[in-house]
Amino acid sequence: MQQTTLDLTLATLSVFLINLPFGYWRAPTNKFSWQWFLFIHLPIPLVILLRFYFELGFEFYTYPFLIAAFFLGQFAGGKLYAKYGKRKEEED
Repeated sequence: MQQTTLDLTLATLSVFLINLPFGYWRAPTNKFSWQWFLFIHLPIPLVILLRFYFELGFEFYTYPFLIAAFFLGQFAGGKLYAKYGKRKEEED
Protein backbone atom coordinates (compact mmCIF):
# COMPACT_ATOMS: atom_id res chain seq x y z
CA MET A 1 0.00 0.00 0.00
CA GLN A 2 2.76 2.44 0.93
CA GLN A 3 4.68 1.74 -2.30
CA THR A 4 1.53 2.33 -4.35
CA THR A 5 1.03 5.70 -2.67
CA LEU A 6 4.63 6.67 -3.41
CA ASP A 7 4.32 5.49 -7.02
CA LEU A 8 1.09 7.46 -7.49
CA THR A 9 2.68 10.57 -6.00
CA LEU A 10 5.73 10.31 -8.25
CA ALA A 11 3.58 9.62 -11.31
CA THR A 12 1.35 12.61 -10.50
CA LEU A 13 4.36 14.89 -10.13
CA SER A 14 5.86 13.53 -13.36
CA VAL A 15 2.62 14.12 -15.29
CA PHE A 16 2.51 17.69 -14.02
CA LEU A 17 6.12 18.35 -15.02
CA ILE A 18 5.69 16.74 -18.45
CA ASN A 19 2.70 18.97 -19.20
CA LEU A 20 4.38 22.26 -18.24
CA PRO A 21 6.25 22.70 -21.55
CA PHE A 22 3.24 21.52 -23.56
CA GLY A 23 1.05 24.13 -21.85
CA TYR A 24 3.71 26.75 -22.51
CA TRP A 25 3.84 25.85 -26.21
CA ARG A 26 0.03 25.63 -26.45
CA ALA A 27 -0.60 29.09 -25.00
CA PRO A 28 0.25 31.26 -28.04
CA THR A 29 -1.57 29.02 -30.55
CA ASN A 30 -5.11 29.63 -31.77
CA LYS A 31 -7.70 27.66 -29.86
CA PHE A 32 -8.77 24.46 -31.69
CA SER A 33 -5.98 24.78 -34.27
CA TRP A 34 -3.99 21.67 -35.18
CA GLN A 35 -1.06 22.88 -33.06
CA TRP A 36 -3.37 23.39 -30.08
CA PHE A 37 -4.69 19.83 -30.40
CA LEU A 38 -1.16 18.52 -30.86
CA PHE A 39 0.16 20.17 -27.68
CA ILE A 40 -2.77 18.83 -25.67
CA HIS A 41 -2.71 15.27 -26.99
CA LEU A 42 1.02 14.66 -27.49
CA PRO A 43 1.75 14.06 -23.77
CA ILE A 44 -0.95 11.36 -23.46
CA PRO A 45 1.31 8.48 -24.62
CA LEU A 46 3.91 9.66 -22.11
CA VAL A 47 1.32 9.49 -19.33
CA ILE A 48 0.40 5.96 -20.38
CA LEU A 49 4.08 4.98 -20.31
CA LEU A 50 4.35 6.43 -16.81
CA ARG A 51 1.38 4.31 -15.71
CA PHE A 52 3.22 1.20 -16.89
CA TYR A 53 6.57 2.34 -15.47
CA PHE A 54 5.13 2.93 -12.00
CA GLU A 55 2.96 -0.21 -12.31
CA LEU A 56 -0.23 1.71 -11.56
CA GLY A 57 -2.32 0.04 -14.20
CA PHE A 58 -5.60 1.72 -15.01
CA GLU A 59 -7.26 1.56 -11.61
CA PHE A 60 -10.10 4.02 -11.12
CA TYR A 61 -8.55 5.68 -8.05
CA THR A 62 -5.57 6.89 -10.13
CA TYR A 63 -7.62 8.87 -12.64
CA PRO A 64 -8.49 11.93 -10.49
CA PHE A 65 -4.85 12.45 -9.54
CA LEU A 66 -3.36 12.04 -13.00
CA ILE A 67 -6.09 13.97 -14.82
CA ALA A 68 -5.79 16.83 -12.34
CA ALA A 69 -1.99 16.85 -12.76
CA PHE A 70 -2.42 16.82 -16.54
CA PHE A 71 -4.70 19.86 -16.60
CA LEU A 72 -2.82 21.73 -13.89
CA GLY A 73 0.43 21.24 -15.82
CA GLN A 74 -1.18 22.58 -19.00
CA PHE A 75 -2.69 25.51 -17.07
CA ALA A 76 0.56 26.34 -15.27
CA GLY A 77 2.50 26.17 -18.54
CA GLY A 78 0.06 28.62 -20.09
CA LYS A 79 0.48 30.96 -17.13
CA LEU A 80 4.26 30.74 -17.47
CA TYR A 81 3.92 31.75 -21.11
CA ALA A 82 1.68 34.67 -20.15
CA LYS A 83 4.26 35.86 -17.65
CA TYR A 84 7.54 35.18 -19.47
CA GLY A 85 6.78 34.35 -23.10
CA LYS A 86 5.06 37.59 -24.03
CA ARG A 87 7.87 39.59 -22.48
CA LYS A 88 10.36 37.79 -24.74
CA GLU A 89 8.25 38.54 -27.81
CA GLU A 90 8.09 42.23 -26.92
CA GLU A 91 11.91 42.43 -26.70
CA ASP A 92 12.33 41.03 -30.24
